Amino acid sequence: MHEASVLPGAMNDPAHMRSRVTIRDAQAGDAEAVLQLMRQLAEFEGYLDRFAVTVDDLLKRGYDSTREPQFHISVAETAGQLIGYALTYLIPFTFDLRPTLVLKEFFVSTEHRGAGIGHMLFASVLEHGRRNKVRLLRWQVLPSNDAAARFYRSFRGSVDGVWDNWVLEL
Repeated sequence: MHEASVLPGAMNDPAHMRSRVTIRDAQAGDAEAVLQLMRQLAEFEGYLDRFAVTVDDLLKRGYDSTREPQFHISVAETAGQLIGYALTYLIPFTFDLRPTLVLKEFFVSTEHRGAGIGHMLFASVLEHGRRNKVRLLRWQVLPSNDAAARFYRSFRGSVDGVWDNWVLEL
């Protein structure tokens, strides 16, 4: 978790905004707020009409004490409001018997972009991967999302030139 002290003045300053943001693991009580952010991402990426996740789904799949969680969510919070999230899941092992971490969803609300909050949130994803001794972090970016491509390149991320993403709807 990251929380910095508040500096007086310069309310619109990105450094000031970062100083007021906490990055932490989501909890069951965050499900409604996370769902709202998920809906914003679905709208941005153009699949809101097919979006089917509910609060109950998040609670059952991520916070039910009788089963293993299917995902991990980190959230960015300021003044008691969630302003971003990163949803990941682990592929337990591949050829080298080490896990792969998949970043399935990553979103910072529009009004909070450009203040470094995405960098803080992505750093938490990397730390989550290190804690789980992953070999590789994988994610997808819409080809038209140039801002996201620049963001991920700032972390030395690159397009996988070896594998093509394929899908088959059943």
